[in-house]
Amino acid sequence: MDIDFIGGLDPYTIDGAIEKTIDFTVQLALDNKKGIDIHLHESGESGLKTVEYLMKKVNENPALKNKTFLSHCFVLAKIDKVKQEQIAEQLGAAGIGIVSTIPFGGLIMPIPTLYKYQVNVMTGNDSIVDHWSTFGSGSVLEKANTMAQLYGYSTEFLLSRSLKLATGNVLPLDDKGVQQWPKAGDAADVVLIDASCSAEAVSRISPVRSLINKGEIVY
Repeated sequence: MDIDFIGGLDPYTIDGAIEKTIDFTVQLALDNKKGIDIHLHESGESGLKTVEYLMKKVNENPALKNKTFLSHCFVLAKIDKVKQEQIAEQLGAAGIGIVSTIPFGGLIMPIPTLYKYQVNVMTGNDSIVDHWSTFGSGSVLEKANTMAQLYGYSTEFLLSRSLKLATGNVLPLDDKGVQQWPKAGDAADVVLIDASCSAEAVSRISPVRSLINKGEIVY
């Protein structure tokens, strides 16, 4: 069906079987050469067991490294800091990414810890409509702004680094200020925003002026 990822949802709550569901999903992904995306809302023991079992299966099947994601994964916000560090390190080593809506209130995800261990962190919205919440605009730049506020990324440098949450981990400048994007040969997929620098774009949620997709101006 020309999809990229085999999806899944809360194996214990929905199916009552963590191992059976993960095994089936992993085999589907391997047979069809696809990635995996498990939406994991469970924040208790079953949530942690699901994370640990998925890491085990990905380590057993290296073809799934850097092609496997846990969306939400709220359990990471519920475990203690020592366990957060341990799981983040294991996720980084297994090449399993986290896709987060950047929740706050009672659920603050350990995003800085995930970055520390080179976990691929991306963001999104449950729905552009949003069936689950009346808040938000669907803008991933707004999500980067929320993250910067949550974790105190208030300096120009840290704000500029926060932009990667909105761009799939692409930044115009590296940590030393050397240009790394765009370069000749890069895909011509560009969002043009009205900002003087990356830090301003995140801090002010600067307005989008144009969108170029595969070299074509579509907005």
